[in-house]
Amino acid sequence: MSNISGLFKDLTKIKEARNGRLASWDQRGKNQDYWEIPAGESITLGEVEGPGCITHIWMTSSCRRVVAPSVLDPVLNASSAPVNEIHPALGVIWDAYDPFYYRKVLIKMTWDDQSQPSVLAPLGDFFCIGNCYPGNFTSLPFNVSLKPEEAGRYGAPCSVSCYFPMPFNKKAKIEIINENELPFILYFNIDYEMYKEPLGEETAYFHALWRRENPCKGWGADIQVNSPEVNNVTNFKGEDNYVVLDVEGTGHYVGCNLTVKHYQGSWWGEGNDMVFIDGEEYPSLNGTGTEDYFNHAWGMQRNAYPFFGTIVHEGDTDGFHVAYRFHITDPIRFEKQLKVTIEHGHANHLSDDWSSTAYWYQKLPTVKEMTILPVEDRLPNVPVLPERKQEQLPLTEEMKAAREAYFARFEPYAKERENQFRIKEEKARRESGLNTEFAKKLRDEYK
Repeated sequence: MSNISGLFKDLTKIKEARNGRLASWDQRGKNQDYWEIPAGESITLGEVEGPGCITHIWMTSSCRRVVAPSVLDPVLNASSAPVNEIHPALGVIWDAYDPFYYRKVLIKMTWDDQSQPSVLAPLGDFFCIGNCYPGNFTSLPFNVSLKPEEAGRYGAPCSVSCYFPMPFNKKAKIEIINENELPFILYFNIDYEMYKEPLGEETAYFHALWRRENPCKGWGADIQVNSPEVNNVTNFKGEDNYVVLDVEGTGHYVGCNLTVKHYQGSWWGEGNDMVFIDGEEYPSLNGTGTEDYFNHAWGMQRNAYPFFGTIVHEGDTDGFHVAYRFHITDPIRFEKQLKVTIEHGHANHLSDDWSSTAYWYQKLPTVKEMTILPVEDRLPNVPVLPERKQEQLPLTEEMKAAREAYFARFEPYAKERENQFRIKEEKARRESGLNTEFAKKLRDEYK
């Protein structure tokens, strides 16, 4: 049996382990199986004592603002599933989506006794939702699923999954940091295994980090892509390349997702990928074009495969593209340092908006401190529609009375809805502690 190989070889062996789960299930036994994550707060989804490994993360979320008085009772409706708010029914409820909350909320993971996280990224971008614009796709480590009627919308609710294994020896801590001015709904299941024996010294820990350059520093954004003048400029050392990852330590890079908003209106993917291993002056891994790095050719196609593909195609958006490439069978290994870069246009002549989440494994400690841009610098750059001036007709007495009654009803309704938010936020704070307590109980029973 020891000679069995392949992706699913672990299923052919009996393994001494105990399963556990951190979840948003209603621990009162009711059906409010989500947390209302408070605005401006960090909530710990749970802490788990090691040794162990997170094997799967599933989440779904939504964020909305109350803009009108529903015909539903705000107290009674608070005890039902939030589907009315997520899918506003005509004439029943009218809530407005926050289109950019996927970038206003951060996911943070810390392993063992480190003082800094190993995962830090906007919630959406971590799960391959570029520019807060979910797209249905299936890869080996990540999946996004949304209903057809939600497609093509910023901030649309969807489900997300991550299957990257995340081992830890002493402790795993998963946090959500809501840097929004609004609370948001979060359902989650985080599945993990516990082991009795410590992990080996060669264990590589999962890492993820988000970056953005808006715009990239280009020298000729007004010059046509693929023109002979541009194509004859040299760039051997990757100076001013977009940096997907720059990390110190020992480990291996396992891929990224990349979002590019192109401004010239031509082609953004002519730049080469250049990877520098262990401090080399010239990259030892040189590519032939950005689309080639993502295993496409002659531009980007509408497809999604286990290791590479398109999540959102630029032809279906207002000018941005989201792609992914995972090095599951071909990780890029490093012993001291790794720098993964891509030219933004040949020789970096374009000045587009690039953002990416890099994924890699390395031995602890995490050497470089993880930082992330403030909220205002994370928001997508989207077209702004001109404000429409709506002329109001002369009002009859009946119309005046209707308007007065409407706004009079909205004041107590909005106040009670806000009160229900506060109640649910307190539930999230309480169950955060209960999750960690339950995980410790499982751990103590398994020792």
